[in-house]
Amino acid sequence: MSVFISHNEQETLNFAADFAKTLKVGDIVALHGTLGVGKTAFTRGVIQSLIGQKEVPSPTFTLLQTYETPNFDIYHFDMYRLKSPQEAYEIGIEDAFAEGVSFIEWPDKIKGVLPRKHIDIFFEIKDDTRVITIKENA
Repeated sequence: MSVFISHNEQETLNFAADFAKTLKVGDIVALHGTLGVGKTAFTRGVIQSLIGQKEVPSPTFTLLQTYETPNFDIYHFDMYRLKSPQEAYEIGIEDAFAEGVSFIEWPDKIKGVLPRKHIDIFFEIKDDTRVITIKENA
């Protein structure tokens, strides 16, 4: 487990860029935290560092955004509006798990679908900082 303290959005983006260097096909990243805590900003930092794309919208309404990098595709899911975990299959989560790198906001909505082997990232606001905790699950 590792912990990073971010004092502003730029520090979060820099940390995300460093994290991006560790990613490989099959990685599944579950992003935990309340609204506005930095889940999308972190994912945006990963994507921007890998492909240089400035506009990285939240998948809140589309449920899924995909991005091509030189080494793999990134699947950015927002599960907030799902009514059941099985709906994740309808938006292609199995293909994403097998073929690319998946970032999943609101992973609690797909309990039972999320593989045991994944990376949990927890975002919390404490005082004027964001605490980002990474835990790998085998």
